[in-house]
Amino acid sequence: MRGSWQAALAFALIAFGLAGSAPADETVGIRATATPANPTVTVVQPRQVQTVLGREVRSSANENMGRVVDIIVDRAGQVRAAIIDFGGFFGVGSRRIAVDWSALRFSSDGDRGDVVTLELTRDQVKEAPEYRDRQSVVILGAAGSHQALPIDW
Repeated sequence: MRGSWQAALAFALIAFGLAGSAPADETVGIRATATPANPTVTVVQPRQVQTVLGREVRSSANENMGRVVDIIVDRAGQVRAAIIDFGGFFGVGSRRIAVDWSALRFSSDGDRGDVVTLELTRDQVKEAPEYRDRQSVVILGAAGSHQALPIDW
């Protein structure tokens, strides 16, 4: 008797197509029919945007402040700071400094192309602590102030 109810259950499962493992996108006996939504598409004209990484950064006094080498975003994906490779000569003696995103101005200069201007002086940036991976980030603000962004944010 004991084996007969198990055999009947196995027969019922096979007969109704419920035996075996269900694929990952399927629940037992029900097929998933949802299709992913089409992505949105936005067309932006070349004069409306500019790339940032590798872009030269100038001070308001037109001093060379370095190049943007990285961007820092918070957990919500909002841009917080740009990392500028500051000082040095051909990469020797340079330091990476985190500057507040709001301290940067993006404009187009007909002669020099797209210009990134930093609202800080060379001396202010020179005094800022260096950015280091996997450590608390100290962001130099537009008024020359510092703000800390902990590594575990």
